[in-house]
Amino acid sequence: MKWLTLISFIFLLSSARSRNLQRTARDADHKSPIAHRFQDLKEETFKAVTMITFAQYLQRCSYDGLSKLVKDVVDLAHKCVANEDAPECTKPLPSIFLDEICQVDKLRDSYGDMADCCGKADPERNQCFLSFRVHQPDFIPPYQRPAADVICKEYKDQRVQLLGQFVYTVARRNPFLHAPAILGLAVEYENALKSCCPESDIGACLDAKVQQVSVIKERAKHIGVKQQHGCRILEKYGERTFEASKLARMSQKYPKAPFAELVKMVHEVKDVYKECCEGDMVECVDDWSELVTSLCSKQDVFSSKIKPCCELPAVERTKCIMEADFDDKPDNLPSLVEKYIQDKEVCKSYEPNHDAFLAEFVYEYARRHPEYSTELIMRIAKGYETLLDKCCKTDNPAECYGNAVEEVNKHVKETEDVVKTNCDLFNTRGEADFLQGILVRYTKKMPQVSTDTLLEIGKKMTAVGKKCCSRSEEQRLSCSEHYLSIVIEKMCKRQESTPINDQVSQCCNELYSSRRPCFTAMGIDTKYVPPPFDPMMFNFDEKMCSAPPAEREEGQLKLLINLIKRKPQMTEEQLNTIAGGFTAMMEKCCKQSDIDSCLGEE
Repeated sequence: MKWLTLISFIFLLSSARSRNLQRTARDADHKSPIAHRFQDLKEETFKAVTMITFAQYLQRCSYDGLSKLVKDVVDLAHKCVANEDAPECTKPLPSIFLDEICQVDKLRDSYGDMADCCGKADPERNQCFLSFRVHQPDFIPPYQRPAADVICKEYKDQRVQLLGQFVYTVARRNPFLHAPAILGLAVEYENALKSCCPESDIGACLDAKVQQVSVIKERAKHIGVKQQHGCRILEKYGERTFEASKLARMSQKYPKAPFAELVKMVHEVKDVYKECCEGDMVECVDDWSELVTSLCSKQDVFSSKIKPCCELPAVERTKCIMEADFDDKPDNLPSLVEKYIQDKEVCKSYEPNHDAFLAEFVYEYARRHPEYSTELIMRIAKGYETLLDKCCKTDNPAECYGNAVEEVNKHVKETEDVVKTNCDLFNTRGEADFLQGILVRYTKKMPQVSTDTLLEIGKKMTAVGKKCCSRSEEQRLSCSEHYLSIVIEKMCKRQESTPINDQVSQCCNELYSSRRPCFTAMGIDTKYVPPPFDPMMFNFDEKMCSAPPAEREEGQLKLLINLIKRKPQMTEEQLNTIAGGFTAMMEKCCKQSDIDSCLGEE
């Protein structure tokens, strides 16, 4: 199964089909979930996805150890295909995998408290296991590629084991990456071996191919971040917020698609997303592949832009769809003012079914504004909802909601101003100055955060500037707010286990779409009391002169953060004075033979 076919959905946000009735009918033909999925995926793909599932739950286990668990599950699948009425065959797939894990010898010796999850009932047992997954685990050594001739011999003699080792290696290092993306990497890896192993210089060929695979791996990491963010929205903010976000995005990309088709698709994308987020990778792979097949069967419904894509082979087709532009807006779309503001009977449409009314508002607004972020569209919809809730209780609702345009413009202006201010700064002052500005602002907002974490956050926000501020005016806003939302969500995830301060807590408890404006508006933490002076926070030595440039720059940024932690109320003028003095000191002392003495005197 081609990787692009499978992983493109997170970008497409558009490839669902009306599967519920079909699935219900098909599932009724299968008393056994494991038999059903085994027959859908066929043995080789089923084995690979089973290995991925176990490797993501049991990241410390060896390949051979997990291969025994995979064999147990595959053997059960064969048994259930032959007799779906067997008692163990009617279990849900996640229960089969977790039961197998809970029978592992000495589970507690390797995984400690994770073994306690086995005492819980499903679905709590699964949630417990998911909570023990380790992102970028340091207990796994870096991957070392074997010699080229060894790889090719192993591929020729033991293809299934080699590819099994590959998916095991990727899955245990990336426990939140959905199985379709991992399968895709395996396909690209195999394609490299197929083309290089007959070559005279296998190593050079593989080196070139590995560069391509590295690009794919980076894309997979990028997709993994988006997938994890989507799962987080589902988990923390619920289905309504997730569906609103997806509806806004799909309406932007497919503005000619009928409202009813998009709503149906949103529900189905959410259902499959839940399977993937819950670690149910067998059903995740099977159902995502169904969604891919369905998109091109309805290409005329969704977008004229994907028609040429659907005529290409599978890999090229889906990559083409993923990268396709938003479809052109329909001609002569009427103004929304008449329907949603000037109509004196809006409350009669709103009150009987709030959600349906607001969903159609999101659809209509988003398809007219492909340049806006989904978060901005959700803020506008929430503002409109709040206004109607208030106005529909008054004696003259139409007069009350008559100023809705001003409410909308307020949200749009705030977002446009933030993006313009930051991109102007990035494009005129450069990356280094932009990073310093971010560090100053965010250290003042949350000085309790460790210096290393503040630097990490600053670098991520600067990366957003680098990625988005070079884009066209039509793309900047959507790009910036989307990636900032991911950075902020990770910050808020940390806040849950290690509270920072009251104002960060307040922003992290806001609606999903309102968090970014809340963080932007956040001021200095006036309740913060600096810790006692620690001279080690301002440790100057000869490394400030002799270290490599990148290390020197990072050291100086940490000094900046620590300085603001000491004096959060410091003005920009005071900071500039100190920075000028620091630069003069470094220029003077780095030229001296005894650097440490000079720094000590200065």
